[in-house]
Amino acid sequence: MRQSPSHLLQTLTPYLFLLPAGFVLAVTVFFPTAQAFLLSFTRYEYDLTQAPQWIGWANFQRLWSDPLFWKTLGQTLLYLVCVVPVLVTVPLLLAILVNRQLKGISWFRAAYYTPVIVSMVVAGLAWKYLYAENGLFNQVLQRLGIENGLPWLTSPKFALFSVMAVTVWKGLGYYMVVYLAGLQSISEDLYEAASLDGSDGWRKHWDITVPLMRPYLLLVATISALSATKVFEEVYVMTQGGPRDSSKTVVYYLYEQAFDRLEISYACTIGFVLFSIVLGLSFANLKLTQR
Repeated sequence: MRQSPSHLLQTLTPYLFLLPAGFVLAVTVFFPTAQAFLLSFTRYEYDLTQAPQWIGWANFQRLWSDPLFWKTLGQTLLYLVCVVPVLVTVPLLLAILVNRQLKGISWFRAAYYTPVIVSMVVAGLAWKYLYAENGLFNQVLQRLGIENGLPWLTSPKFALFSVMAVTVWKGLGYYMVVYLAGLQSISEDLYEAASLDGSDGWRKHWDITVPLMRPYLLLVATISALSATKVFEEVYVMTQGGPRDSSKTVVYYLYEQAFDRLEISYACTIGFVLFSIVLGLSFANLKLTQR
């Protein structure tokens, strides 16, 4: 059955409005992604004026046998496992605490959110001074009886976890605001009804808040997981992957290959593998949360 021109125009109108955004995404996301994928099957390095040479799966074979890649991948997954649970749970507790109509509560909300608006470079430099040998943290430890303090950024045992603390510190306020928006959409009548049924204190939050906040929990878990797998600025500013590659992540390793060694095709291979891992983690996260 042939559609009338007005009906056809009505059907196409939403897609016409999507065209500008689609064009921007095609130029800035889809085309570079496809180009990086094709470059991962070529040799394109050192002399960038020469055309890429097709080498098939050689870059993937090299990646498979690269011990430093597997080390950085393991450290990235450790980053994910340590940081994401904290950023999913602690901001929710903070949001519950500040979701009250108390005098001066806006000041507490602003204090928790302030780290979010601080540049990561500034935050990394500030924490680097705090972690220094004569920094504030070691001065406190020395007063507590630990003479030499701790080698926060100079020991392979502490460096990665010290960087994690900056990520957590900077993300708490952002995810707290996300949760706060969800909490303010929950009716107080539900809490009053729960109190009548004997659910009070933190128990009411387990019975009511957590189930109703599941969409927000999913959002925070997904965003924080994606952020943890592509962490770069903190590592670059504070440790540059050291000491002895103990704080190097996959994205930082990709940066080294692309811009320090000019091995563009190998860096594209690392990026494609990381993209596949992140995509798989995102789908797994969605499935587990739905269940």
